[in-house]
Amino acid sequence: MTVSLVRIDDRMIHGLITTRWGKERPCDGIIAVNDKAAKNKVLKEAYKAAAEGKKTFVWTMDHFKDVQDKVLKSDTRYFLITKNPLDMKTILVDWGFKPSDVKTVIVGPGNDREGAIKLGDNQSFTKEEAAAFEAMDKAGYTVDFALLPDQRIGEWSKFKAKFGY
Repeated sequence: MTVSLVRIDDRMIHGLITTRWGKERPCDGIIAVNDKAAKNKVLKEAYKAAAEGKKTFVWTMDHFKDVQDKVLKSDTRYFLITKNPLDMKTILVDWGFKPSDVKTVIVGPGNDREGAIKLGDNQSFTKEEAAAFEAMDKAGYTVDFALLPDQRIGEWSKFKAKFGY
């Protein structure tokens, strides 16, 4: 197993990722994929510090695309995290990245913002992001909205009608 958790989280890496999710799923390292964070030295260092000693990478989308086969062949168990649903859809659907036996995309926080539809506490998403959830769902992934392992509000099928699906 090389990828033990696939997650969308607008905060990317924070203490709850390593402490709570790390208890649920085996994890030796974290791969965070976000162009802006990967190009910002201060953000990169903050994310690495939040990972509490785990092997941590903060990569651009292009870099991830270049090394995705190496990730799949690695013996290291990684959490794969993107900041937004659009990037995860690109990785899983458009590029066809198949993360081991993981068939669930865990969706964490999504900030309230203009044009976003609120699904639960700190979980609001736009129609464009909903299209990404729908594409992942159609590609065979279960999209599960959960801030923490014990704070699930439901799967995409429960919310898709709010976005016209």
